[in-house]
Amino acid sequence: MYTTLKEVTQTAENLNMTIGAFNAHNLEMLPEMIRAAKEMGSPIIIQTSVDTAKYIGFRVMVAVARQLAEDEMVDVALHLDHAKNFDDIKEAIDSGYTSVMYDGSQLPFKENIAKTRAVVQYAHKIGASVEGELGTIGGTEEGIHVDEIDKIYTSPDDVLEFVEETGVDALAIAIGTNHGQFKSKTEVNIPLLKEIHKVTDIPLVIHGGTGVKEEDYPELINNGIRKFNVGTELLVNWTKEAKECFAETPVNKSLRHNVIPANLAVKEIIKHKIGLFMNVNSPLKVAQ
Repeated sequence: MYTTLKEVTQTAENLNMTIGAFNAHNLEMLPEMIRAAKEMGSPIIIQTSVDTAKYIGFRVMVAVARQLAEDEMVDVALHLDHAKNFDDIKEAIDSGYTSVMYDGSQLPFKENIAKTRAVVQYAHKIGASVEGELGTIGGTEEGIHVDEIDKIYTSPDDVLEFVEETGVDALAIAIGTNHGQFKSKTEVNIPLLKEIHKVTDIPLVIHGGTGVKEEDYPELINNGIRKFNVGTELLVNWTKEAKECFAETPVNKSLRHNVIPANLAVKEIIKHKIGLFMNVNSPLKVAQ
C-alpha cells in the first residue's frame, strides 16, 4: 500500500522496530529497493533529495512508487528529504509525495517552529506527514558541508515545545551522526537519546545512518528511533558495481546488463539493514 510516514512509524512503534528510509538516487534503483522490503516483510520509506526529485520528476517518482507498492503488496512511504524551500515542498505534496521533511535546523528556534508549523498545516490538509529537525547533522548533504565546530546537538529542553508547537509527525535529532560518512563509524550519544526519548513519544529519526555502528542499532531502536536513514552506503555500492560493469562491457551490449547488478547490490544492502532494523531480539515494549 502507498502510505504515509505517520502510518509506517506507528507500525514501528507497535513492534519496537525502526523503518529503513533509503535514498533513491535514480529511478532504476526503485523496483529492487521495494522488492527488498517485500522479501523481508517490512514497510519501507523511499526518500529523495529535492535535486533527485527534480531530476526524475516529482510526479514520475510518485507514479512509479505508488504502482510498485500496489504490485509488490508492500507498505511504501515516499519522502522528500531535507527540503528548505516551501515551493519544493508544495510541489512534492501536490504531486503525491506522502511525506516531507522541512529542515529548519539551522534557523533560530522560533523561526524553525514557525516555518515547520506552516509546512505541517499544508501537508496535513492533504494527508501527508511531516518530519522536522532540531540540531544539526554533521558531514555533507547535497554538497553543503557542516563542520564539527558547527554541529549543534539536539536539546531535550527544546524537544517537547517544538513537537507541541509544530505538530510534526516525526523528529530528526542530532546525536553525533554525520551525512556522507562511510569510511568510518561515529560514536552516537546514547545518553542524549535517552534524555530526548524521556520527554516525548514522537517517532525519532536518525540521519547519516551509514556511519552508525550496527551493534548500536538495538539500543537506538529501543530508545525511540522509528525512522533510520541510509543513503551513502547505497550510492557508494551502486556506483562501485556500475563502474566495474561499465569498464568491462562491450559498448554495444544492452545498458541493463550494467545497471541490474548495481540495483541488486543495493537490494542486498537494504535486505541486510531491514533484518537489523526489525530488532527481532528485543521485546515489543521497552520500559523507559
